[in-house]
Amino acid sequence: MASQRNGTIYVGVTSNLAQRVWQHREGVADGFTQRYGCKSLVWFEAAETMETAILREKQLKGGSRARKIRLIEELNPYWHDLFEQIAHG
Repeated sequence: MASQRNGTIYVGVTSNLAQRVWQHREGVADGFTQRYGCKSLVWFEAAETMETAILREKQLKGGSRARKIRLIEELNPYWHDLFEQIAHG
């Protein structure tokens, strides 16, 4: 999730991406994303298991901001909101 292009970036893990993104967009998810206005889904990655997803989340959170930006821009160079893509298949 991001606040804007090159803005604040949030990395998280969920078992229901569409629902969680909707919560962030609507501001009903208290915490970091609400405080910093991270409402756009600009990158996502699927994992086979929750354990794998959590390990990947920790890896990404421990990485540099530059690395996160590279991951986003490889998939989504203009930082378009991908919510509609995942919400409607």
